[in-house]
Amino acid sequence: MKRSYIDRTHTWGRIFSVTAICVLISLPIAICLHYDAWPEARQVLIGLRGVVPIFWTTAVLEIIVYAPMLGTGATYLAFVTGNITNLKLPCALNAKENAHVKNGTEEDEVISTIAVASSAIVTTVILAVGVVAMSPLLSKITAEGSPFAPAFKQVIPALFGALGAGYFAKHWRISIIPILTAIILVVIDGNMKTGTLIPVCIVISILAAYIMYINGLLTGGVKPENPLKSFKKDKTESK
Repeated sequence: MKRSYIDRTHTWGRIFSVTAICVLISLPIAICLHYDAWPEARQVLIGLRGVVPIFWTTAVLEIIVYAPMLGTGATYLAFVTGNITNLKLPCALNAKENAHVKNGTEEDEVISTIAVASSAIVTTVILAVGVVAMSPLLSKITAEGSPFAPAFKQVIPALFGALGAGYFAKHWRISIIPILTAIILVVIDGNMKTGTLIPVCIVISILAAYIMYINGLLTGGVKPENPLKSFKKDKTESK
């Protein structure tokens, strides 16, 4: 039986994900073997104790939140190449909007994967060229006393501000709660990382949009059928 596109994508995605993990782990192992210097297990555990609760929780949330927006192929590719929040996700969303594809369709999968792959290639090329061309000036531009230094700290806010303005204007009703949530979280903890703030806001956005939808706040006061009940009904009938 011929396997579907999604099944083949999962197979190759798992292969490349495991390969990437092995490559990443092989570097510190190679360094330890070369210098015959191994960290003590106690010190490793002490170090992990401080980061595991944060990064592992964020990692699980990112998969739950980003996968539906990126699609199957783009999810594997984005998590292997990195920079999801500030590069891959905005590229995929912008490409899908410009292509006018419906979320969850095969067209959506293809467009999203191409966008993430193009982003990864372009980013690698630009970084390589930039490192070679700007290496003599980079330390001076990014130095604390440099007039350009404040601009480098505003790259992500500027990127998401430009992308978010269009979405906020089109869907202003469902954008109110996420914006208020983000403001409240930042006021409570001004040092909250972007990787934590965005997944939390997305989860709250989905819940708020769902509640507003089933209560008719997004459909002109007409309460539609609860989509979750319809899903359970269809699943029961299929059995």
